[in-house]
Amino acid sequence: MSHEGQRGRKPRIALAIGDPAGIGPELAARMAADPAVNAAVSLIVVGDRRVLERGAGEAGVALEDLGHLDFRDLRNLDPGTIRLGIAAAAGGGSAMANFRTCLEMAQAGEADAVCFTPFNKAAMKLADASFDDEISFALRVLGRPGPASEFNVLDGLWNARVTSHVPLSKVASLITEGSVLRGLRLTDASMRAAGFDAPRIAVAALNPHAGDGGNFGHEDDEVIRPAVEAVQREGIRADGPFPSDTVFLRATKGAFDAVLTMYHDQGQIAMKLLGFERGVTLLGGFPFPICTPAHGSAYDIAGQGVAHPGATRNAILLAGRIAASRLEGAAAPEPSLAL
Repeated sequence: MSHEGQRGRKPRIALAIGDPAGIGPELAARMAADPAVNAAVSLIVVGDRRVLERGAGEAGVALEDLGHLDFRDLRNLDPGTIRLGIAAAAGGGSAMANFRTCLEMAQAGEADAVCFTPFNKAAMKLADASFDDEISFALRVLGRPGPASEFNVLDGLWNARVTSHVPLSKVASLITEGSVLRGLRLTDASMRAAGFDAPRIAVAALNPHAGDGGNFGHEDDEVIRPAVEAVQREGIRADGPFPSDTVFLRATKGAFDAVLTMYHDQGQIAMKLLGFERGVTLLGGFPFPICTPAHGSAYDIAGQGVAHPGATRNAILLAGRIAASRLEGAAAPEPSLAL
């Protein structure tokens, strides 16, 4: 189908059922029945039908009433073999198989975007220890070299990061002018693809008080600042480095559209405090949107039917807006992720 011929249709979102020992099946069932989701996108749920049926029972969703449901049944896991709240290789393997199928569907043009309900990294590692996280897995499946990165999105504010799933003891050695440049360029490109015209990016410092003129470290002045100045010359609206204990306060008041942090928890703590049940994780650097709720698999409430659907709904709606923009060949409006 030509790009012109696809205009006007709802974007197709392939949704992978995540870790079966957590809240992923329940959330997938809730999304299949969600009026806002079904009004905005054409959802294709991917996984084992038996797992979805168990999740539907937990959520109080009657699958037989969902005549519209498009389901890709992989028959790859008997839910009776899974203990709720326990990480297991079988569960991690099924979640990754579901994700792989969704990625391959999007790569083949059968879907316009990919979403997944939460994975559990311990279960993923038990199934396959050769990759670090969902990003490295997606790069391998799609045969892409990168760069790619996670972005957290909440109420229009984005959080990007230079390093992600690495030990804190290794962070400083990974903060180089090149890695900061890559982070800034990828953030700018990903946000433009999501509808921002010229996103304003604040860069968080690595050290307390942005190094305090060298008293608390030299990385901010000697590594991070030169990278910021370099992308400014390229036309990217970046500024900093700013002390990380105040930069999110400025961003939430409207001074910036995004904050580029140096390591995982530097931004994750702030974003989850701002809206744990609304936040979305977007994997940037791929040819199509890949989104998931920013929270985890919530083993502590698995099977209880109390999982909050807000972040998963927002993930699908954000993926749908970006995909719709690409189908229309025009920039999408700035994301708004209100519940």
